[in-house]
Amino acid sequence: MRGFYEIAAEDPERPALLGDEGMTYGALLDRANQAAGGLTSRGVRPGDCVVTVLKNGADALVMMLATYQIGVYLVPVNWHFTAEEIAYIVADCGAEVVIAPDALTVAELVAGQPATAPGHRRAGSMMLYTSGTTGRPKGVRRRLLDLTPEELYPILMRKSWRHFGLPMGGVHLVCSQLYHSAPYGQAMMALQFGHSIVAPERFEAAAALELIQRYRVTNAFMVPTMFHRLLAVPDRESYDLSSLTHLYHGAAPCPPATKQAMIDWLGPVVWEYYGSTEAAVATMVSAREWLERPGTVGRALDGMSFTIIGDDGEEAAPGQPGLVYIGGINRFEYHRDPDKTASAMRGREYTPGDIGYLDDDGYLFLLDRRTDLIISGGVNIYPAEIEAALLEHPSVADVAVIGVPDPEWGHKVVALVQPADGIAGGEELTAELLRHCAPRLARLKHPRLIEYRQTLPRTPTGKLSRRNVREAYLSS
Repeated sequence: MRGFYEIAAEDPERPALLGDEGMTYGALLDRANQAAGGLTSRGVRPGDCVVTVLKNGADALVMMLATYQIGVYLVPVNWHFTAEEIAYIVADCGAEVVIAPDALTVAELVAGQPATAPGHRRAGSMMLYTSGTTGRPKGVRRRLLDLTPEELYPILMRKSWRHFGLPMGGVHLVCSQLYHSAPYGQAMMALQFGHSIVAPERFEAAAALELIQRYRVTNAFMVPTMFHRLLAVPDRESYDLSSLTHLYHGAAPCPPATKQAMIDWLGPVVWEYYGSTEAAVATMVSAREWLERPGTVGRALDGMSFTIIGDDGEEAAPGQPGLVYIGGINRFEYHRDPDKTASAMRGREYTPGDIGYLDDDGYLFLLDRRTDLIISGGVNIYPAEIEAALLEHPSVADVAVIGVPDPEWGHKVVALVQPADGIAGGEELTAELLRHCAPRLARLKHPRLIEYRQTLPRTPTGKLSRRNVREAYLSS
């Protein structure tokens, strides 16, 4: 198959980016080549990391394609993050170059660079930072292969791309930020299939419907929160969405009633996949299959497998819940954290920490999306990081952060705070704690609700069971 770079060379006038920043495949390739030259001229070599802090748009696509052909790890960072959060990632990955509005811009990077392809082309990779229960995020790093992007395409097609069922040519709508793994992966895949990209800066439900209608969008990736908002658009039936052939979703559990409503509205174009930053795509389930088994996230893709391990450490029988392990994944490591890597593995199988079960036909059903992880609007939020920030405040003696079900966001962040001796909990302290969070945490991580407790339950070793705290909170 032809990939982006070949399509751009053979069909340079093909539209690559639609909208105000309209750009052809040829222009995008030229810009990506210039950016690649700008990086190498600044000392970036294969295996190095390049951090980008960019909003959706042409610059983000340019950096994706530039790093992908010079054997570099692209580390896209959430532009909502505070300066401290960004600085940590830059230091941890040892970035050679940082592309950001207040650092080096793409325009500055490409200035004076030729539009010719790099001399030695080698496929790069994304290294996304994902947190854990210990707080600070870690980069998910995969081994780079000494292959050109074109030589890597058939491998990607064989492992997962073919399961998406996309034809050559189409229009892809970016609905989430390109610093997340799924939107990044979907946009890159769309470009390899010769699709045009529509990449608004942010998702707005009515605007998304208008974009699908205006540009005859054929495929998109969304999270369940977006489904909820689309279904709430009063005149949603008035939009012509007949061009849609594939509306993928993942990243968070989708309430069955919401998914049923989407299928009733749009027909069998709704597809779901399950995976993670570490495991990539592990399942794919069509609307037809889902209607036969409501709630499933699908069966393992070819070459992959699931093992469910019960509390006794043994493989669970069909229908019995346990910890989900995924086999057949591409090997990875957590950057500079071998202990974390080892703790996530069982031989060659990896666990995202999800609890689920398999039915008799091998379809996976999830029961809980990691014990501690909060998923709000499709974004992973890690309690330990928020707890660490709140504990820096002198008025906080102890804190537990949990995710509470929310009809729109999936989960909302709730902080249960034990005030320090002599400190009264209340509106004044709540306002002070939220001000305290502002320079330390991105706004999406701020607690939506702060409640006060005299004590929080901990084990004799000082461990806090957030599951027990959450269950007690929900039953109270």
